[in-house]
Amino acid sequence: MTGRLSRRTALRGGAGLALGAASLGVLPLFGTPDRKQDPAKCRTGDLSASEKRLVVSNWPGYMDEDEDGSPSTLTMFQKRTGIKVDYTADVNDNLEFFAKVVNQLGSCTSSQRDMFMLTDWMAARMIQVGWIQPLDKDKVPNLHANLIDSLAHVGWDEDRSYSAPWQSGLTGIAYNKAKVKEVRSFDELLTRSDLKGRISLLTEMRDTMGLLLLAEGADPAKFTDSEWDNAIDRLRKVRRDGQIRAFTGNEYIQDLSAGNILACEAWSGDVAAAENEDLVFVAPEEGQMIWADNMLIPNLATHQGNAEEWINFYYEPEIAAKLASFVWYICPVKGAQQAMEKVDPSLVDNPLIFPTEESLATTHAFMALEEFQIRAYEGDFADVIGG
Repeated sequence: MTGRLSRRTALRGGAGLALGAASLGVLPLFGTPDRKQDPAKCRTGDLSASEKRLVVSNWPGYMDEDEDGSPSTLTMFQKRTGIKVDYTADVNDNLEFFAKVVNQLGSCTSSQRDMFMLTDWMAARMIQVGWIQPLDKDKVPNLHANLIDSLAHVGWDEDRSYSAPWQSGLTGIAYNKAKVKEVRSFDELLTRSDLKGRISLLTEMRDTMGLLLLAEGADPAKFTDSEWDNAIDRLRKVRRDGQIRAFTGNEYIQDLSAGNILACEAWSGDVAAAENEDLVFVAPEEGQMIWADNMLIPNLATHQGNAEEWINFYYEPEIAAKLASFVWYICPVKGAQQAMEKVDPSLVDNPLIFPTEESLATTHAFMALEEFQIRAYEGDFADVIGG
């Protein structure tokens, strides 16, 4: 539990309210002509056949561990393939990691990594500016055979030609059943008088505004400027009316447990990690947001074949189930739920690891944004949550 929580704590708590302002400061670098690359022209020879090595950067708490004589999936991969993995948990925040690699990737020089994992919106931007190598489809058959349908076709990488989800999660609502009656919709969260001043929303623009757009009858995956304006105006009014106590990272869990807030916008993994029977995660009636952290192979990676072997390995249902039993996020691999019977039968029906088809059918992804939209929308959101 501790490892799993630390991953989202690093992203959400660490980014916090600084996200809106910080993103405005760094994201325009994507759009400058000298930063854009052609992946076909910014690549090097693949040394995978002669060098059994792989350099991977991931988030903290996102890998299972060797314990009680049972090898981790990382150890299993190295033993099976003979590939030595230099694995580092140095992705603490999308923007922070971007700052580590922007100068190298933006000038077609090596980032000294063969793979890293980034959240949807950052993965989309790197792919759009040509910093990521396409995957050889023939070398990752398990990805295309076993990726769950809800993640298979995203607007920014329609056929998963460049990215492979590592783990996923849901954004919905949560409430403390010992303190308040059931909260069933995002609209209720924003309007119920018994919740006034006792709710929190998230500082992550794409999650909060995704649910606002759904509440306004718009599609977060394809919305107009007018629909955005309606949603941001509603958020502004709800804040002005005093309904919202705070905009937070995942520190909301402590306030929800203590009763300082009664209900909130929430991430599925945080509610699972809290181990508090009074906290209930709900898929709002309007729908819920789904996100993923994605495996990416950067330009000038020298061991692309080994990286593709890694992707194919982690899309084996048995391997995916073993990893999921440790990290407790949504497993993106078909067949892993059945494989979990042998790994940990108590987790087979855990809806926060294996959501039902009915639950996944209510999920929505946020639209891939152009550079000018990022600046405008992040600016609008920062103005509301900061003001």
